[in-house]
Amino acid sequence: MAKLICKKCKRVFDDSNGIECPQCHIKAPHIYDFQNSDDYLKNQVPIVMENRRRIGLEGLVGGLECVIINTEEDKQQAAVNELLGYTGLDFDTAYQTASIRTCVLKTKGSVDFLIQSRKNNNNPFTFFNAFPKSKHLPNTRLETFVFQVKDLEKYVHIQNSQGVAFLSPEIIRTDNYAYIQTVPIKSTGTSFGFIQWTGKRGEYYSRDSELMDWTFVKPNNPHLHNIKELDHTALRVRAENRDRTIIEFMKLTNYHFDFAIYVKLFNSITNVARLSSNDFAMVFTSGISPYTNDEESGPTEKFIHNYGTRMHHLAFRTEKIEDTFTSLKESGMGFLLELVGSNEEGLKQTFSAQSENTLLVNEYIHRYGDFDGFFTKSNVTLLTGATDSQ
Repeated sequence: MAKLICKKCKRVFDDSNGIECPQCHIKAPHIYDFQNSDDYLKNQVPIVMENRRRIGLEGLVGGLECVIINTEEDKQQAAVNELLGYTGLDFDTAYQTASIRTCVLKTKGSVDFLIQSRKNNNNPFTFFNAFPKSKHLPNTRLETFVFQVKDLEKYVHIQNSQGVAFLSPEIIRTDNYAYIQTVPIKSTGTSFGFIQWTGKRGEYYSRDSELMDWTFVKPNNPHLHNIKELDHTALRVRAENRDRTIIEFMKLTNYHFDFAIYVKLFNSITNVARLSSNDFAMVFTSGISPYTNDEESGPTEKFIHNYGTRMHHLAFRTEKIEDTFTSLKESGMGFLLELVGSNEEGLKQTFSAQSENTLLVNEYIHRYGDFDGFFTKSNVTLLTGATDSQ
């Protein structure tokens, strides 16, 4: 069954409805076969950026401060131990409120990791976890990206005027920071948080929190010192939502769309959004065309069909990547493929096996010398193909 898209509202539908958009009732020639390209996105990006400047958002949102990963209650400590054993992150503190337990992990030069578990069933993300290969972990996903904001009151006022919905009716204020986050975005199941520090930066607990006596010991493995900051993350989104997802992210932050790599062999596009060349990058991976079946749609759309739209992997900048890769395998980590790339190509990468505690994959990436690119098409192709086994 062919997939069609309305040129006006971007609604994707199948041809069983004829050639009329079921949403706005536009007919041919404004209906065409759906397949992603960069034409619409490149046209919209300067419009979004100009609107950001016009309404006062430009320069208001800074870089990423932390990511929030929620787990099942009985897997939270295992998830922390796993990250300590396979990344450069160190345990900082554990605290709890009436509803959530939080473990904070840090490493120099990187965003912080907050590993959480809820004490109750009040979870706004549950709907996005109810897929064939994720429903056994109904509370598990990387839920939220938290960005620093210079003036949170101004930011919220502007976004309210743009129709952005937040989880709390008002800014949450503690003795150390002010905070708010969006409701989960429908196309991704991901939320975006915004924090303005009023006390010590990086101190997430407050006088309303109770410090816990949980302790974790990081393995004394030299190769873990080679694993550095969070370089990027990759969010899997449906083909039909690729453009709107990137545009919505740009409207919420000061990031811009940088480039896309098409892997036609696997019906996949890797899209990169960046704040600057030195900051954490947000990667959105989608199909070129929508899902039809596992055999024909490729690994990206197949993953979404099985797990829903969610974060696929965390990528860590890694030094001495060959030795680190060997040592990680010796310490028990499984991998989806061997190292790909070379010094001559400018970078090497690999994907770990998927975590049973977080459903996330770790990527280890090393860029050589003066390599000024972000990815190479050959590496993206091999990495995309490796995810088919998931």
